[in-house]
Amino acid sequence: MPVVVVANPKGGVGKSTLATNIAGYYASCGHAVMLGDADRQQSSQLWLGLRPPEARPIRTWELTADNIVKPPKGTTHVVLDTPAGLHGRMFKDVLKLADKVIVPLQPSVFDIFATRAFLDELAEHRKASQMQVGIVGMRVDSRTIAADKLHEFVDSLGLPVLGYLRHTQNYIHLAARGLTLFDVAPARVERDREQWTGICRWLDN
Repeated sequence: MPVVVVANPKGGVGKSTLATNIAGYYASCGHAVMLGDADRQQSSQLWLGLRPPEARPIRTWELTADNIVKPPKGTTHVVLDTPAGLHGRMFKDVLKLADKVIVPLQPSVFDIFATRAFLDELAEHRKASQMQVGIVGMRVDSRTIAADKLHEFVDSLGLPVLGYLRHTQNYIHLAARGLTLFDVAPARVERDREQWTGICRWLDN
């Protein structure tokens, strides 16, 4: 049972957007998916509450910041949305469960510096050799200098870049209905689905 953790200590980088769409992808493949939310804001849980009954099911993984436990039986794939400032006991508890860690990263100097320290901490963790870690660029406009700086930073990491996702209202409009890119006709979100090709391949690996 793969457990995918979406983590970055910086707030507002798109963790919940990434986590909900990963869960939606797994559900679209017919997996028994569970989505957990360790963030006090509970954005992913709010999204689950908006999800229409006719959409492919995604179960709720009930947990709190002080109680990160193994997901219940009957689940084949788990996605965990984590809070900003992930550190200490919660950081250790989350990594005990993680098979894959996806780190969303925005083209901002503040995000880059915060993420660098987090990636160093990940690399030093005793379970580092047993986890797959991948980077996803979030809200990236390839025409900007900030995007160039992000590419430069990511190239220096030695970690796989799974994809770069553009800033689009599609994510916002779908989230407001409890949906993902994988819940609607592909033609409606063709450009965005294409940007997920590498991410999906990595998730399936």
